[in-house]
Amino acid sequence: MQICDIGDINLHYREDGDPNGAPIVFANSLGTDLRLWDQVVPLLPAGLRIIRYDKRGHGLSDATPAPYGMGTLVRDAERLLDALGVKNCVFVGLSIGGLIAQGLVVKRPDLISGLVLSNTAAKIGTADMYAARVAAVKAGGIEPLAEGILERWFTPAFRATPEFSAWRNMLIRQPVEGYAGCCAAISGTDFYTTTAALTLPTMAIVGSEDGATPPDLVRETADLIKRSQFEIIRGAGHLPCVEKPAEYAELLTKFLLEIGHV
Repeated sequence: MQICDIGDINLHYREDGDPNGAPIVFANSLGTDLRLWDQVVPLLPAGLRIIRYDKRGHGLSDATPAPYGMGTLVRDAERLLDALGVKNCVFVGLSIGGLIAQGLVVKRPDLISGLVLSNTAAKIGTADMYAARVAAVKAGGIEPLAEGILERWFTPAFRATPEFSAWRNMLIRQPVEGYAGCCAAISGTDFYTTTAALTLPTMAIVGSEDGATPPDLVRETADLIKRSQFEIIRGAGHLPCVEKPAEYAELLTKFLLEIGHV
């Protein structure tokens, strides 16, 4: 177990692969922890330095009182990468992880040489939608909302598998403060202007059945960035790295090869 003291909190992270290799960093979605990438990591090319972490209020990282600002989550990632001596990484961000990625690359372009925006957008949802979700979570916890969330995350076929129950458990066992705090961060974030100014190599990925960030929304964000790529994984929802890990890893590998990161 690896824990990094970044000043005001301790973040849980994990490193795999070659400690001297080209770095690739993964930031996961709302309601999940770094195990989100378990099935993808073994399929990536050899020689990479693979870093995953639990964002504030999730997994084994500290949960501070809600609400959080997106600037706080970006600063957390920045401090972690600085502490680990990471420069010029490929940053893979899924959902809120993709928002963190967009904020971080603007603040610290030296940290990121390539961007993968997975199942995310420059702006996700509305303030009213997230305010209602925060109120509901504060009142009754995450479990009463789980069914609707999971329907947006996964296809019906995946929800019929035994594995699905583990993802439900992961969601409902996240700290309420962390979940509510990150909801607040998403609700206050609009990166349309800053993301439209990005010029670094970028690939956007979405599942064809994503009910949280639908393909058209992800494509709209990809179109903001010059020379970006847009890829759809068929038969997957909001977490294609879970439903279609081989296809997801293949796209990542293709991108890494194209930009000379392996």
